[in-house]
Amino acid sequence: MMSGPGNNKALFILNPFAGIPPVKFIISKELARRRHELSFYKSLSIDESGTLIKQNFDKYDIFVAAGGDGTVHTVASELIGSNKILGVLPIGSGNGFAKELGFKTKITSLLNDIEKKESVNIDVIEINGTLCLNVAGIGLDSYVAHSFNKLKTRGLWSYFGVTAVNFFKLRPFHVTISIPGEEVISEDLFVLTVANTRQFGNNAFIAPEACPNDGKMDIVMIRPFPKIIFPLFIYRLFAKKIHKSKYVRCLKSDKEISISTGETRFHIDGEPVIFSGEVVIRIKKNALKVLKTKYLKEHITANL
Repeated sequence: MMSGPGNNKALFILNPFAGIPPVKFIISKELARRRHELSFYKSLSIDESGTLIKQNFDKYDIFVAAGGDGTVHTVASELIGSNKILGVLPIGSGNGFAKELGFKTKITSLLNDIEKKESVNIDVIEINGTLCLNVAGIGLDSYVAHSFNKLKTRGLWSYFGVTAVNFFKLRPFHVTISIPGEEVISEDLFVLTVANTRQFGNNAFIAPEACPNDGKMDIVMIRPFPKIIFPLFIYRLFAKKIHKSKYVRCLKSDKEISISTGETRFHIDGEPVIFSGEVVIRIKKNALKVLKTKYLKEHITANL
């Protein structure tokens, strides 16, 4: 664990295990070089990160997660419902949330944003009491998350490899979705995604019309399709056109949703989780303050 005198505006929580080695090495060295400008700790676990934030909660206005989506999730969990602001220095494999909120690895730019201390309020999704900032789901993406979690090497190519292996083994699962006042949906699917933002990470846009400050969650259902057209799905995913496929159905809702399925392998923000029995999902509007960046996406600023 390390810290610098810094200032009383922001505390960086660095996950030294996150991300691709060259990137995290450069970021770690840069944070150390700037120890007189900022305060930071190296956290070795989720529990330690939570403890560090609790111990320093009244000392700082902004808490910066320096890591991947898992680190962001951990820091955000401690800030929900407070007047503290979440910042991100993205050094993970996917960085889906960071990309959507305009965070980059440019420390100078981030420090300028911290000086301005402007924030935006965003929604969060709650799944059986667990926070979801970005995207959660069942199906291919969750199978990939469970497999990816077992790998010793990370990065985009490792992710593609795991995705390909899981796709060829993919079988439909049955799900029943209940939304108050609307039809009960009962279908066989390859993928069921509940999204707060547009992408998984790495610019793979599973919910192109999602927005984290519109007060609604996006539900994306991908029905079984001929596996021979999988390359077309990949193209649509990166071209922000997945919702235009005849095999895809999208809904928006601000109501509590119940999901029943025999599949237990879920993911939340790319992290594998196991849920058995009914899964209850709800949106919590304007629950988290996030640092307003120079690169904040237009679809978010439109709702400010």
